[in-house]
Amino acid sequence: MNNITFEISGMSCAACASRVEKVLSKIEGVTNASVNIATDKATISYDPRITTSQELRTVIEHTGYKVVQPKKTVTIDEDKLRKEKEIKTLRLKFIIATIFGFPLLYICMAPMIPWIPLLVPAIIHPDINPLNFAMTQIILTIPVVIVGNKFYTIGFKALIRRSPNMDSLIAIGTSAAIIYSLFGTLQIIQGDTHAAHRLYFETAGVIIALVLLGKYLESVSKGKTSEAIKKLMGLAPKTATIMRNGIETEILIDEVEIDDIVVVKPGEKIPVDGTVIDGHTAIDESMLTGESMPVDKKSGDNVFSATINTTGFIKFRAEKIGADTALAQIIKLVEDAQGSKAPIAAMADKVSGIFVPIVCIIALLSAITWLIGTQDVGFALTIFISVLVIACPCALGLATPTAIMVGTGKGAENGILIKSGEALENAHNINTIILDKTGTITEGKPTVTDIIISSQWSASGYRNANITGKDINIESEMSERHEKNTEILLQITAAAEKGSEHPLGQAIVSEAENRGHILPIATRFNALPGRGIMASIDGQTILTGNHKLMDEHEIPLDELESDANKLASEGKTPMYVAINGVAAGIVAVSDVVKPSSKSAIEKLHKMGIDVIMITGDNQRTAKAIAKQMGISQVLAEVLPQDKSNEVKKLQTKKHIVAMVGDGINDAPALVQADIGIAIGSGTDVAMESADIILMHSDLTDVSTAIDLSKKTIRNIKQNLFWAFGYNTLGIPIAAGFLYLLGGPLLNPMFAAAAMSLSSVSVLTNALRLKRYKHL
Repeated sequence: MNNITFEISGMSCAACASRVEKVLSKIEGVTNASVNIATDKATISYDPRITTSQELRTVIEHTGYKVVQPKKTVTIDEDKLRKEKEIKTLRLKFIIATIFGFPLLYICMAPMIPWIPLLVPAIIHPDINPLNFAMTQIILTIPVVIVGNKFYTIGFKALIRRSPNMDSLIAIGTSAAIIYSLFGTLQIIQGDTHAAHRLYFETAGVIIALVLLGKYLESVSKGKTSEAIKKLMGLAPKTATIMRNGIETEILIDEVEIDDIVVVKPGEKIPVDGTVIDGHTAIDESMLTGESMPVDKKSGDNVFSATINTTGFIKFRAEKIGADTALAQIIKLVEDAQGSKAPIAAMADKVSGIFVPIVCIIALLSAITWLIGTQDVGFALTIFISVLVIACPCALGLATPTAIMVGTGKGAENGILIKSGEALENAHNINTIILDKTGTITEGKPTVTDIIISSQWSASGYRNANITGKDINIESEMSERHEKNTEILLQITAAAEKGSEHPLGQAIVSEAENRGHILPIATRFNALPGRGIMASIDGQTILTGNHKLMDEHEIPLDELESDANKLASEGKTPMYVAINGVAAGIVAVSDVVKPSSKSAIEKLHKMGIDVIMITGDNQRTAKAIAKQMGISQVLAEVLPQDKSNEVKKLQTKKHIVAMVGDGINDAPALVQADIGIAIGSGTDVAMESADIILMHSDLTDVSTAIDLSKKTIRNIKQNLFWAFGYNTLGIPIAAGFLYLLGGPLLNPMFAAAAMSLSSVSVLTNALRLKRYKHL
């Protein structure tokens, strides 16, 4: 299955987006099509064996819109220039429309306001020279129609294709006014001077000017909604210095190739991702991790694009370039999220798809009704134009995507990457959060705290242990045996754990290596998920793990059990070690709790969210950590494969569950949860499985993500309320309902102003989210 994103020009409202989406969805081989009017982009999932990207492009263009380009890596400068050009064009068109539209309005309205001393030259006064009056209006209207030509070219094309949009409404309404006025001009020529008071050129001219103003303000506001992407794109350096043939050469960033040797001096940005091969420095990675302190880098360490080299001079090998860099992946993730749709948008999309045809029918029926009732063609025309113009569904189409764009962008600024509009919406419903202990509540970098030798092994350990390492001298006095046994037990355990990826096992390996032990090679290594590991060293069977593992192999623990309970009550994780079926001792490991974890959990409690800790640790250790954190619910001794089942159990009890984790074994639970949240320092698998990624590896960001979701959904509901409310109230007023009750009749020019301002108000409301502050 392939995914492609097209940028589409010519879409003017939600009805356009709905039309393109509907046409694309009908193509055989297309599994999903989403068109976002706020970004002017169509994201399509399709089977390349059935259809092609060229066929998709052709279908879009046959629908009446232009495909600008397939999605590609666009530099900040290119994107900025294109947006600026669009804004400048709209501003120029509005200025031209105003230059001709204002005098057009003046000469039409001034003679109608006798109590205000407005001067209209006699040569163009309707009562003195009606033909000059009409011809002057035609001359002033033509330039306005020319700058607003897109409303007609796009609008009538859409109408011919039976998919009318906002442009169609503007085109029909203003064309009706112009045609009727031209007919009036013909009547003046034929001698009917009273026809000068039945001209509507100013209605068409002012409507086009006001709609252009709305489009200009809308374009400016849309640009502001995507500022988060621009900031991220702006982080990337434009050039890189590489070594070729022993000479330093500065090249454009796009010219860097994999395996190039890149040189970075103090104060410069890292241009691409890679591995240091020479030099030592400290790099500011705050843009990726949120960590304010620079990170030391030496040979073999990874460096990432857009991070800043602070002090030293380094050379590194380029390994990820272009769209594969960490920064590019983040930008893509945010772009995809901003282009996605939230479930709350479904109703607005359905309404937008059928709205314009219904409005056309309402406008026509209203006009006919009033024509029959009043026998006044001009009055009926006013009703017809007002209904068409006021009912454009722009605000309805912009209500959801603009808020999602700002919300996901604000999240990215705060190191919270929300993968989709659906995730952003669903997060506000969360009432239960499951926190994985290791790497989430804790640092995930445990250290060895205690080594306890069993009396049984202490008495026979030397006779049974043939591995001692090069630096262990077993020809010692009896008084030194306990200390030597401790070192041997650590060495044996570390050798067995060498093949393990579990943080606890790695902590034991690190401790042994730090003490200078040389680790023998373990054979027949076997990881036993949720229990421990089994390995063979020099023909001896080594087991390291929890109580469950020892029970499975029927190994009596004797006094070690009470020692393990004591260690567990202190929040440490005891790992039993058995050699050849004999319990040899315990190696206890403790993982340091993150400084921010407790306050983060308190915030979640204040938000009314139940917090549950899940871990493979034994009950005592788990409860000790949970007590420190203020967590009352603990799921302990849970096997990795059972984590997702625990999530399922809560979901069957009507809990809306978020799972927060960082490891490969958390991936199934992250997928099962209503919202999966991955800690940014975790594995790629966990991050792929998650709906939300916390780049700063800080639990505080969990409450921030949920709060941001709530604020965004509230904003969307406000937008939809005003958009629906505007059309619900606007159409009856435009149709003359108030006039029927003795109230005023809505002038089409005021209808155009209201329509334009409705879209701007929705965008302005969405932009309020930019003021959101991190919790």
